[in-house]
Amino acid sequence: MVPAILLAAVTWLAPAAGVTRPGAPAVDPALQRAYAVLARVPLIDGHNDLAWTVREFKGGPGDVAAYDLRTARAGHTDLPRLRAGRVGAQFWSVYVPGDRAAEGFVRVQLEQIDLARRIIARYPEAMTLVFGADEIDRAFRDGKIASLLGAEGGHTIDDSLAVLRSYYALGVRYMTLTHNVHTHWADCAALPGRHGGLTRFGEEVVREMNRLGMLVDLSHVADATMDDALRVSAAPVIFSHSSARALTDVPRNVPDEILRRVTSNGGIVMVTFLPAYVSQAAADDRELRRQAKGKRAPGIAARPPPRATLAQVADHVEHIRRVAGVDHVGIGGDFDGMSAAPVGLEDVSKYPQLFAELVRRGWTDAELEKLAGNNLLRVLRAAEAVARQQADRPASLATIEALDGPDVRKPTAP
Repeated sequence: MVPAILLAAVTWLAPAAGVTRPGAPAVDPALQRAYAVLARVPLIDGHNDLAWTVREFKGGPGDVAAYDLRTARAGHTDLPRLRAGRVGAQFWSVYVPGDRAAEGFVRVQLEQIDLARRIIARYPEAMTLVFGADEIDRAFRDGKIASLLGAEGGHTIDDSLAVLRSYYALGVRYMTLTHNVHTHWADCAALPGRHGGLTRFGEEVVREMNRLGMLVDLSHVADATMDDALRVSAAPVIFSHSSARALTDVPRNVPDEILRRVTSNGGIVMVTFLPAYVSQAAADDRELRRQAKGKRAPGIAARPPPRATLAQVADHVEHIRRVAGVDHVGIGGDFDGMSAAPVGLEDVSKYPQLFAELVRRGWTDAELEKLAGNNLLRVLRAAEAVARQQADRPASLATIEALDGPDVRKPTAP
């Protein structure tokens, strides 16, 4: 039986095998190869913020029926464009901003998990909720988008390993240790360091994630947190949406010394498309605007920000390949988590164009298959194997007070 997604791709490509119709556009051989690769291997994207977009939707906040993905949406993501982009699997981010403490981080996280699961359940003909690598393969063969959940921000466990385990039971398969705020146990990249990386409890969080089989996501964390997590984790780590600091010098990106350690760890860096992380001009412009905020700076406010490009994203993919190796790079677009996407990668329909660009740069089909999804599948299977090896180890009963001191949760100045 031919997998549904492969049949669709073969049908789409069929004219290229015969005579081109008079007046039809010429077939781009690089794009043709890209489509063929994405028909064989699921394209797995590490990060999409659709759930937060739906939560904030003015036409009905959190209303998955009102935000109908079967029709074109104003954001970056809908079903027609997911199909055009040949997306085979998606980690849907269940993001909670670090400034929502008054609402209760656990409450908002549970609402976001519920929202993401309701989005997936609404489109059974197109999506299916999955929990592991084998299920991704099965969904891909069935022509559906394998849908996984990724929690963005360790602040949402509220310093509780029991809460962490509850999120895993609800389907969360990675957790970003921090977002743009420090937790009580880990430093983020957006602020001056507080802990020097992971605290003792932070190390226990990583060990408990390993025991569960939950991927340790190091996007958004400080360099010292990257260093500590790579030292502690028994399973490969991921960066669900980060790029290369050597090309765009911002704290959110991954420095070369960490890229080399990702190789040793067996992990993966999933390149983000966010302009300020792939274009130095966009990064510099964003910093100027941040500094000018609240000041009279009409020149900065009036001019449009510089646009990033597909070619720059490809540059980051190639840099990570050179430093970490082709087995350690993937795709983490961050669609619906940015305003102006790169030129050429405007929405989820454009992934094949990135793969076509890499074809033109000399990538082989086997290398493209690794980038598309095989690398992430390997990492996920390795994390699942580590969890099986620890199946007899009981759930950790550690508390942050016992490991880091009784006063650790008291409010402190930023």
